[in-house]
Amino acid sequence: MGAFQLVAYFQDFQLTWSYFFDQLVAGLTLGSLYGLVAIGYSMVYGILKLLNFAHGEVFMIGSYIGYFVLTWLGGAGNTSVPVAVVIALMFAAAMLGAGGLGVAIERFAYRPLREKRAPRIAPLISALGVSFCLQQLATIFFGSIPKNYNSFAWGGLFTRVSIGPFEIQYMQLFVIVTTVVLMVALTVFVARTQIGRAMRATSFDLEAASMMGIDVDRVIVWTFFIGSALAGAAGVMNGLVFQLVDPYVGFQVGLIAFTAAVVGGIGSLPGAMIGGLAIGLGRAFSIGYVSSSYQDVIVFGILICVLLIRPSGIFGTPAPQKV
Repeated sequence: MGAFQLVAYFQDFQLTWSYFFDQLVAGLTLGSLYGLVAIGYSMVYGILKLLNFAHGEVFMIGSYIGYFVLTWLGGAGNTSVPVAVVIALMFAAAMLGAGGLGVAIERFAYRPLREKRAPRIAPLISALGVSFCLQQLATIFFGSIPKNYNSFAWGGLFTRVSIGPFEIQYMQLFVIVTTVVLMVALTVFVARTQIGRAMRATSFDLEAASMMGIDVDRVIVWTFFIGSALAGAAGVMNGLVFQLVDPYVGFQVGLIAFTAAVVGGIGSLPGAMIGGLAIGLGRAFSIGYVSSSYQDVIVFGILICVLLIRPSGIFGTPAPQKV
């Protein structure tokens, strides 16, 4: 092999691995968003055995709250407030607003059914009703035309930084690092705080926890608040990365995040994040190496394969059979 051929070979090799790294980072970014939303599904299911299909719309509302805070401060590129402060305010407002919405949904849509010991199908139907209700309310109040975060105006956030021979955008790095920080904070909260221990006890046996003096309703409220707040944070990051938010963005993200929760083992917090990363990587690599037309086929193919091999999910535990 001549010198020129050797140089060309190494250039092609570097380009190939650089492209692979780009898809890997894109998958981790997507997976981080899906994982944060999937955690909400897993937290609620782990305690109530309820599939909260309105959770995707909580994500959507969080994204809108972030947009309106950004607009109120003058918009990306036009505000006199430092970028870090703007983003911090967007996160704070979205997480508090989405958390409050999650608590309201639990209080008015699910708790009355739980108190009346309604059939298990009733909360599921109620969740679907809340989902469609929030979609239509968002369309009425915010319009069906997508809102643009225009975060590209903060050009520095999308600058690519070199890591050896590879490159990554600051925004992608921000999403991944923020997700890791939120996951660590949630893990510490669940493991070290009184509410966290009560959550674990309630998820193990709700009736026994109640008889042991745990305020189950308070635990459920905290569960909805935390899961919804994480969805709100994911909504802001989705807007910053992909720019647009519309009333129907929550339906698609919610469906994919629910798939991620099932893949990871619904009810398991680490499983939700691992499932989100698996689905995010599957979508990114299918777009990069196959075709965007097949991304959903590959995602749900991953779901089917995991369920065939391990029906309870990667980190899930089989439900005990009572006789």
